[in-house]
Amino acid sequence: MYILYEVADRIATITLNRPDAANAQNAALLDELDAAWVRAGDDPDVSVIVLRAEGKHFSAGHDMTGGGGPVPDKITLEMIYTTESRRYLEYSMRWRNIPKPSIAAVQGRCIAGGLLLCWPCDLIIASEDAKFSDPVVMMGIGGVEYHGHTWELGPRKAKEILFTGRPVTAEEAEKTGMVNKVVPRDQLDTETRALAEQIAKMPPFGLRQAKRAVNQTLDIQGFYAAIQSVFDVHQTGHGNALSVGGWPVLMKLDEMKQNIK
Repeated sequence: MYILYEVADRIATITLNRPDAANAQNAALLDELDAAWVRAGDDPDVSVIVLRAEGKHFSAGHDMTGGGGPVPDKITLEMIYTTESRRYLEYSMRWRNIPKPSIAAVQGRCIAGGLLLCWPCDLIIASEDAKFSDPVVMMGIGGVEYHGHTWELGPRKAKEILFTGRPVTAEEAEKTGMVNKVVPRDQLDTETRALAEQIAKMPPFGLRQAKRAVNQTLDIQGFYAAIQSVFDVHQTGHGNALSVGGWPVLMKLDEMKQNIK
């Protein structure tokens, strides 16, 4: 319903297809997306995975209003933890570790949960109008569930965008190394495809080993342990919001995201 999938020339293209909601992520979209990643990972005819999005924006983040299904009368921290550990942390880590090179093509806004889609990819190509943000500090939460900020941006830039909530431009993101290349909007798909085709010519086992070498190095430096521990820090934000009746603030933020034009 929300994900398009196709394979051609050893490249699997996974497309977010909910442009009317700025590709906001409800449970169904995330489950379909995970199934597409696993499908591409298991297909011996796929060497490279491309993640892209239809519409003006890559993703407005998590959809926690009506588009995500009915909201229960009573929201508990246990419910939040259980849901987020699966659909946000587990999914993102699985995508990161699929043993094939992946490229995210990002345009427009990439907000909060949108980062959980592009950060697990090995490479990111961004259009000139792309902006990356994580404004959840305004809800009393220290950052989204897959806390890649420090690794992707460096500690000082990570603190800046979290403390202020302002978006990072594509140009800034390229300077930090979070984005590999910035291209005009009308060239995003062609540039991403060209890179995918170049990579797909390489021996699949060599690509697998190269990816494993880099990811293992990051894990030895503490990436895996940090992601796991900061996920629990994230949950204390939810606990605080629930204790002071702050959950409606979270819903209001989501409504604001859905109005992005």
